[in-house]
Amino acid sequence: MLEALSVAFHELFSIKIILMIIAGLFGGLMTGALPGLTATMAVALLVPFTFAMSPTDGLILLGAIYMACIYGGSFSAILVNTPGTPSSIGTTFDGYPMALRGEGERAILVATYASVYGGIIGVIFLFFLSPPLASVALQFGPPEYFWMAVFGITIISSLASKNIVKGFIGGGIGLLISTIGIAPIGGEVRFTADFPQLQGGVELIVALIGFFCIPEAMTMIGQRTKQFHLAEAKRQPRIFLGTLQEVMKRQGNLLRSSIIGTIVGILPGAGGSVANLVAYNEAIRASKTPEKFGTGYIDGIIATESSNNAVVGGGIIPLVTLGIPGAPPDAVLYGVLLLHGLRPGPELFTTHSQIIYTFILSLFMATILMLPVGVICGRALHRTVVRLPIRYLAPLIIFLTVIGSYSIRNNITDVFIMLVLGVLGYILKRLGFHPGPITLGLILGPIGEMGFVQALLMGTTLPNKWMIFFDRPLSWVLIIMSAVSLCWPLIAKRLAKGWKIKEM
Repeated sequence: MLEALSVAFHELFSIKIILMIIAGLFGGLMTGALPGLTATMAVALLVPFTFAMSPTDGLILLGAIYMACIYGGSFSAILVNTPGTPSSIGTTFDGYPMALRGEGERAILVATYASVYGGIIGVIFLFFLSPPLASVALQFGPPEYFWMAVFGITIISSLASKNIVKGFIGGGIGLLISTIGIAPIGGEVRFTADFPQLQGGVELIVALIGFFCIPEAMTMIGQRTKQFHLAEAKRQPRIFLGTLQEVMKRQGNLLRSSIIGTIVGILPGAGGSVANLVAYNEAIRASKTPEKFGTGYIDGIIATESSNNAVVGGGIIPLVTLGIPGAPPDAVLYGVLLLHGLRPGPELFTTHSQIIYTFILSLFMATILMLPVGVICGRALHRTVVRLPIRYLAPLIIFLTVIGSYSIRNNITDVFIMLVLGVLGYILKRLGFHPGPITLGLILGPIGEMGFVQALLMGTTLPNKWMIFFDRPLSWVLIIMSAVSLCWPLIAKRLAKGWKIKEM
């Protein structure tokens, strides 16, 4: 191992590798910042270019792009209230309000520092704890995935604490939208209204663009006032060091969110779209001032951005140790490994230890270099967006949404679905429904349905098939977590009242 690490260090600090990482970071940031262009798409599109590269060079380039794409989604989430990737859904909750009051650059810096921190934690876990952590993922079967989806739905009670009823109605709308198309098990065609184009279901990115981006653009067009435009950046002395100090003071939030991201990343199929919302929910529950979340509070950005970048390292853990991709981009990396004759598993750490350790260390270097690259790109993007008048900004946003929606599957139907969901999102927003719970239901619907149906099929061997949901220790842990999460707003209010009485 020590010999392999020595060779990996020597190979990593070459001009060619450093330039390759920087190029991957710039490309990944720009891709992630554009709504509709996901990390999976960016990594998949560049796979053919790796055929002519060595396995090490190909993995290094794709790893840098992957890490930067996840972080790049925060740019559009903060500047135009549209998550560039599903991993940045929660970043819109506090990032955009900060941008509206002239603190967009500060919000981007917070996202940058938190992303670097989370990325480092994820890579550290990947380096030291790959085999034991990967074994945890094997304990999750269909019943556990069902209860994990239930736990995710209960997060709505914190995300929509201002109006819990509307929050759960929004989550129900998201669940209903997720059922459109062919059933994942059984193959029944559902809720397509006899349109064959809907048999493929509603793509998650299409729905995200519709629910987050179109309502904002329609609001800008309908009410042309400055309050719907990003304010000019406030001049703040020592903004870089000051923001860094402010972020690093939140060690509890940073570490907790990074660990959540790593653990969720290990679970196949969950990924950053779940991790950022779970981390956001836990940040609210651990905060002494939960009422500040959603108003432009940096703890919200710290939670989501540190968790979603930790997912990268976490998702690669089961990939390299068990051959189980933790997220869609990891599945692409799995294909690259096989194309170069590298089979994930113990053999990867013995026969090909030099390659895998060079790849892991390159992820660490990419995370560190993401700091200067992100600061440069973030500042330039922020200054460009804030100077665009609404009459240019709103049409530009709509144009990007159309291009982004079409590019996912090269299907014009996705554009129409996005526009319909956008109008629906605008109406729901006017009625007081937040898009967060809706998209959460959309994300967790397939996970919960798949786990539920598969668990029932497994339960046919038992006297009572429903007992399959209650006969495992991990299931009971998730059931208890779900109950606590659902009741947490009431518990928090009682605790707050108790503290006030004690203070008096």
